[in-house]
Amino acid sequence: MSDASFDDFTFNETYEPLAQKHIAKYPDGRQQSAVMPLLDLAQRQIGEETATQGWLPVPVIEYIAERLGMPYIRVYEVATFYTMYNLVPVGKYHIQLCGTTPCMLRGSDDVMKACNDFGIHKGKTTEDGLFTLTEVECLGACCNAPMVQINDDYVEDLTYDSMTSVLEALKAGGPIPVGPQNGRKVSEPLGGPQTLTEFV
Repeated sequence: MSDASFDDFTFNETYEPLAQKHIAKYPDGRQQSAVMPLLDLAQRQIGEETATQGWLPVPVIEYIAERLGMPYIRVYEVATFYTMYNLVPVGKYHIQLCGTTPCMLRGSDDVMKACNDFGIHKGKTTEDGLFTLTEVECLGACCNAPMVQINDDYVEDLTYDSMTSVLEALKAGGPIPVGPQNGRKVSEPLGGPQTLTEFV
């Protein structure tokens, strides 16, 4: 899909009220502060329209710039700085694999191998348009390493086998369990809490 497909982009009836709500949070003359949430809303709308995780074509960035009275380059700088914004099309499931030291030491290479063996490769979208794999820096869940972010969800405490199970579930169209995949709750110790086990 080319950028020209989005030349007439505007927020639809679902996203326009949300855009107005974000802009209204800021006093007169400060509406440019809404640039990040508006980019996010635009990306989500495009995701729904294209059955993907969404991305930001140039005309959409131009629309946000015009809407907020900003030079295009200022909005583009924001969109290129934060990895939460996709500047090229991605799949329905955007897998962001953490490769920073804690995840690497705990087995992110095994998680990458599970993706590769499933036909998903770094920096690419699968031919069926289902998966895009990106290796990213720390996603802030080091105590649950190794982990991935899939769309808006964190999937943690992964192994080769559990990552393969997650991918199979996504391919089948079913839901996946989010959070730790090894039975623990959030970031408690393996085997459950060791201290403060009773409410006194």
